[in-house]
Amino acid sequence: MSECYFSKHGIKHIDYKDTELLKKFMNPHARIIGKKRTGVCSKHQRELSRAIKHARFMALLPYIAK
Repeated sequence: MSECYFSKHGIKHIDYKDTELLKKFMNPHARIIGKKRTGVCSKHQRELSRAIKHARFMALLPYIAK
């Protein structure tokens, strides 16, 4: 498998306000893509999920696609 995206780019903290980055890890139906597909390590996948859920709650990202 490939190296973790966040480790590779030196991203230490996944910010919920960075919606363009978060959208890379969501499919067109606004679901979170699993770590097997994205190649993200477990630690960053948990942080990514938390950031996406926080962004959804703050209405920065949709819960479902239209």
